[in-house]
Amino acid sequence: MSEHYPRIRVRSTHDILLIREALSFTFYMRHPHAEVTQSVQHTLDAYRRAIAPSTLGQYVAQDGYWWPIDEDGWKYIQGQFSSSKFAWVHLEGEEGHERSYHFDYMGKQLGASLFAQYPEVVSAVSFWLPTEYLEEHGPGRVRELAIELAALLPFCSGHVGLAFNCDLGLVGIPQEVLKWCFRYPGMNIPTVNKDTYRVGTRVRTIAWLTFLGQPVLGELGGAEGLRSRLQTPGTTVQEMEGDRAVVTLGPWPEAGDTEKGHLLPAYRELARALEPWTYFTPSSESSRLDKEERRRWERRFLD
Repeated sequence: MSEHYPRIRVRSTHDILLIREALSFTFYMRHPHAEVTQSVQHTLDAYRRAIAPSTLGQYVAQDGYWWPIDEDGWKYIQGQFSSSKFAWVHLEGEEGHERSYHFDYMGKQLGASLFAQYPEVVSAVSFWLPTEYLEEHGPGRVRELAIELAALLPFCSGHVGLAFNCDLGLVGIPQEVLKWCFRYPGMNIPTVNKDTYRVGTRVRTIAWLTFLGQPVLGELGGAEGLRSRLQTPGTTVQEMEGDRAVVTLGPWPEAGDTEKGHLLPAYRELARALEPWTYFTPSSESSRLDKEERRRWERRFLD
């Protein structure tokens, strides 16, 4: 176990890895697929360079099955990126990498009749790294990669930090995550697919790196206005091109540990500063967690 986060490995009775601690990078873009697809492709190139191009070895096709990323696979993936309206690209590491590497892109056609009931729909992209990458290359390199990816995207918000790498759609997984998540509040529960329908330009969660664009950063008074609200030692606010910024909460991503009194004061301070601009799941929306658990989780740095 690292001093910064626990080692979590939950396996099935058939020894299939179901849950592990990991690093997730997620960016929300209030732009249609057609406007962001080229930028997203550039981030995929950068991500593949960081992890070695051959690391991603499988993709999910429209039939729902996994297929190897061979020449035909890349043609299919490129076809998704080239679509004029929508795209869904889901790539993973080669078999045997045990959920270590992921790339997910959900490109939406904003304003389409399909999303008439979701006026705050967004396009989004996520990248995953195993904590072993963090330990080998150090948090400085991970932060550099996050900023490199963010700089390529027209994001409204984003977050990079520790998370539970798992499939919440599998039976029993949400209940298993609940055994860990309230003890380690710095570890995010991945809900990006559902979030793309409602998050809009708001902030989804607080993380080690929290990326802020417009209009939220402007309403905070810009980077300087946000900086004046954050007093915890080790917290920094770095301006980025395009009236955007990234808030870094210390040198390492931290899971915290409520059982040991590690309550992540820097995370709590940022959560309070951003509360008016934070997206909380509506009580009417279905979820893998019940309403009270979900509310408690989303407000874990506030209540």
